[in-house]
Amino acid sequence: MKTDWLIRGGMVVDGTGAPAYRADVALCGGRIVAIGTDISSESGQVLDATGLTVAPGFIDGHTHDDTAVCSLDAIRAKLLQGVTTVVAGNCGISAAPLTRPSPPAPLDLLDKRWPRFARFADFLAEVEHLGAHVNVAYLVGHTALRVQVMTDLERPASVVQARDMAGLLAEALQAGAIGVSTGLYYPPAQAADADEIVAVCQPLDPKRHRLTMHLRDEGDHVIDALQEATLIATRLDIPLVISHHKVAGQRNHGRSGETLAFIEAAARLRPVCMDCYPYEASSTMLLPRFAEAARRVLVAWSEPHPEFVGWDLDDVGKKLGCGRGEAARQLSPGGGTYFSMDNADVRAILSHPLTMVASDGLPHDRNPHPRLWGTFPRVLGRLARDGGWFSLETAVHKMSGLPAARFGLQDRGLLREGAHADLVVFSAGEVMDLADYDKPMRPSQGIFQVFVNGVLKVDHGRIDAMPNGKVLRPTA
Repeated sequence: MKTDWLIRGGMVVDGTGAPAYRADVALCGGRIVAIGTDISSESGQVLDATGLTVAPGFIDGHTHDDTAVCSLDAIRAKLLQGVTTVVAGNCGISAAPLTRPSPPAPLDLLDKRWPRFARFADFLAEVEHLGAHVNVAYLVGHTALRVQVMTDLERPASVVQARDMAGLLAEALQAGAIGVSTGLYYPPAQAADADEIVAVCQPLDPKRHRLTMHLRDEGDHVIDALQEATLIATRLDIPLVISHHKVAGQRNHGRSGETLAFIEAAARLRPVCMDCYPYEASSTMLLPRFAEAARRVLVAWSEPHPEFVGWDLDDVGKKLGCGRGEAARQLSPGGGTYFSMDNADVRAILSHPLTMVASDGLPHDRNPHPRLWGTFPRVLGRLARDGGWFSLETAVHKMSGLPAARFGLQDRGLLREGAHADLVVFSAGEVMDLADYDKPMRPSQGIFQVFVNGVLKVDHGRIDAMPNGKVLRPTA
């Protein structure tokens, strides 16, 4: 058989959740051409995977890697974890359409050095011109649409403004976006009501597109927010992804049973799923109301006070002679890591069959949340292998086959003949995250080889500098 690569003798975990089995995997022309025993190769290179696990390349379904995919330095954190595909443009935040030179937070979480694009097609053209180092599927941010069309963000859109946003969305979908994301939690979109979202999202095609929603509230009013999200999805007749599902705030600890029961009931009526990161802390823009509700806050970045990056916000307050909320105000614009969740809730949510693993990492933070560098090996090592949260096969399914199916990423996320050759080779006994809150950018251990579209992209930590990822567009 003609091959480019023959990965021989590994334990294949195919991404479906089925039990692992020993097999050879042959790659040619960017596809998997054979899986079986004793495959012979007439050409190409052979990788001995004896004692190792061979799995589909991991899919990070919730990222802010819109522009990071084109920077080897910025996307290194994902590649070294075995991530071969990312879904970008989440939480209402997308790099286009957006022409304001200084957009309001949280749109400032993306790389500020990139040019602005009025048309989504022009943004995608730039990504493809520069080249992506992983595969990337893009959502259009509702907040970005609002900021592009509206001057007064503290009220719902008018009929004309909603129509104009829908027009921009239609252009983006035609160019190749896979759907829309919302961030009703954040100030620029808080005034948007359900009618606005439904009006803006009219161009969505239920067979081709997705709606992902950062809920309006993840604390005391989380059930109200879930009701709003499912109502919007019902009115649009569109598959719904609930972003980084959590129950935040000490008085809400233990409510995951309530929220999961609600989501299960909704999923019996229409396509609904969720993603989750495996940590008790979140990370986003610095705001006093966020800071005051958390047990602890670490400063991820600060434009006016970069000297406090990495500090505990309580210590910043002592230094500045003020409380935590005022310290957050003085350090804004900035970002923070918020400790506000309970591990039992994280386990319940992440273990649920409807939940995909995702990082929600912020690649441009100076002191990032460790999820940026550690999410996927953490699930494989600490949670699946050591913690017994679920099996290795289930863990791989949650980070490959499940997100591929939910986002409509055809021929990805599974190891099967004819699929795109995105693969990761790792040691199931050694894989482990090493990034923590003190040293959040430490690469994980146990990930050895990563193939992107049939090309060996990572080999024992060495990364091929040539971009060979693809922009993934919707399929019928």
